[in-house]
Amino acid sequence: MSKDVRPTRRQALLGDRPGSYAIARQVRMSPPKVRRVVDLIRGMDVEDALNTCRFAPQAASEPVYKVIASAVANAERTDNLRRADLYVSKAFVDEGVTLRRIRPRARGGWGRILKRSSHITVVVEPRTEPAAPSGQASTRSKEK
Repeated sequence: MSKDVRPTRRQALLGDRPGSYAIARQVRMSPPKVRRVVDLIRGMDVEDALNTCRFAPQAASEPVYKVIASAVANAERTDNLRRADLYVSKAFVDEGVTLRRIRPRARGGWGRILKRSSHITVVVEPRTEPAAPSGQASTRSKEK
């Protein structure tokens, strides 16, 4: 019999690159609502992403904040990476289990209520080169 050669989750998300990830499963919010927040933070530095989630008005920003913080803690703990060097390289939301409930309707009928859930995945990696704070600083140094 041949052994199953599926890649591990870490191998699928990061490959051989340094970094870490965190997953929050069965978050009781619909995926489109969570994706609005995740689309804001994708590609940001970790500190900027955490601050964005802290002050975003959407309710989904709280679980996204927790997942980012967990991914950063995993990277600091397991790979000895510095928090200041990390950025959100991947962030996505998958659909979780849908709870089906019923609501009584007119004339003895019923209507279906779908209570959706989400799986939030965040991957953080160290930047390969430091990002320049603004484009003007690099042009001034070239002029001198």
